[in-house]
Amino acid sequence: MKFPKEMSTYCRWCKHHTSHSVGLYKRGKERAGSWGARRQAGRKRGYGGQKFPELIRTAKTTKKATLRLKCKECNRESMRDGIRLRKAEIAA
Repeated sequence: MKFPKEMSTYCRWCKHHTSHSVGLYKRGKERAGSWGARRQAGRKRGYGGQKFPELIRTAKTTKKATLRLKCKECNRESMRDGIRLRKAEIAA
């Protein structure tokens, strides 16, 4: 699905509809030394293997594309959950 490069939508900080630039949200790289990663590594150590069963069959074939909306007036960013789709792109 194609999303427009700009859209007019409500800004929580300006308190009225303004023009927003649209981008797709992408998760950052996870830190290997974060608390959750260290905890999971500790659980996998020694005998017994995985703490939880590894996922073999995945039920969903799509992900929800999250939109990043940046207000042109105040430059604040807000996120909006998209709909489930296979491919999201910003139309030129």
